[in-house]
Amino acid sequence: MKIAVLPGDGIGTEIVAEAVKVLNVLGLPLEMETALVGGAAYEAHGHPLPESTLKLAKDADAILFGAVGDWKYDKLDRPLRPEQAILGLRKNLGLFANFRPAICYEQLVGASSLKPELISGLDILIIRELTGDIYFGQPRGRRIASDGHFPGVEEAFDTMRYSKPEIERIAHVAFQAARKRKAMGKEGRVTSVDKANVLETFQFWKDVVTEVGQQYPDVALDHMYVDNAAMQLVKEPKRFDVVVTGNMFGDILSDEASMLTGSIGMLPSASLNANNQGLYEPSHGSAPDIAGKGIANPLATILSAAMMLRFSLNQEEAAQRIEAAVQKVLAQGLRTADIYSEGTTRASTCEMGDAVVKAL
Repeated sequence: MKIAVLPGDGIGTEIVAEAVKVLNVLGLPLEMETALVGGAAYEAHGHPLPESTLKLAKDADAILFGAVGDWKYDKLDRPLRPEQAILGLRKNLGLFANFRPAICYEQLVGASSLKPELISGLDILIIRELTGDIYFGQPRGRRIASDGHFPGVEEAFDTMRYSKPEIERIAHVAFQAARKRKAMGKEGRVTSVDKANVLETFQFWKDVVTEVGQQYPDVALDHMYVDNAAMQLVKEPKRFDVVVTGNMFGDILSDEASMLTGSIGMLPSASLNANNQGLYEPSHGSAPDIAGKGIANPLATILSAAMMLRFSLNQEEAAQRIEAAVQKVLAQGLRTADIYSEGTTRASTCEMGDAVVKAL
């Protein structure tokens, strides 16, 4: 089973090292090859996603990704910025479905900023469409306005767009996920998040999702405007089961949901294509302000590796072993700085990784 390991920038190298450490003790036939991506690749090759890295990713069964970005690259032309690497991988590999589970471990109820009764037992799956919407829409750029309120003034523009097949395929993924969760005792309900009252793109989204939903009579469907969804996530988060939404709204809402769990350092993610080839990464960024200090939380990356085993490598037992090991370590009271509280034991990035290995 071939895994492309792309640590990236900032804390990416530290957290990926711990996930690799965990994978290495499972006794599975894994072939892992590391390559540069993001700012590190720009420094070495003049581009955030070199051809050699892209080829490695395409040839792999799965990709274990760290994080990219650093403030020092903010003045580069946009096509050369580190963040373009992840967009390029999504586009070239057709990674259209992003799974972001927000699960509140019982041991971390106290780490959330919400009242325990609101988040105890929380288990939400946010499914974000990943290759359309305003992040990829054309045309885009800057120009001198010829009409509108300020003609003759420079303006910037991006284009929000979705095609029917793009919406249909992500809707099917959401309904199928809800059906599987229902079989495991969850509610079996999809909440489609849009802004249909303002944007024609999302009226179209709502219409298509409703149409697809008719093929899943065993799965409930409701619709919610994105501003209300943002509010309900902090007011009554357990009302949600599976949330499906577009690229930009999903980006924002999944980060909001991560804080329900106590820390974004606990939130894994999977980005899959039609063949279940996937890119697995923590939901957080490269955090250059804490890079090299040994305080980053590697658990989101370790849990992303578990998702990789489950979805792309068909190793469900190994995935469950990792998840059980993480719960055991949390039950022992070990905490990195982001989830530390009085009465627990502070651990470094490396110590947390070692503890998961020991639990395995």
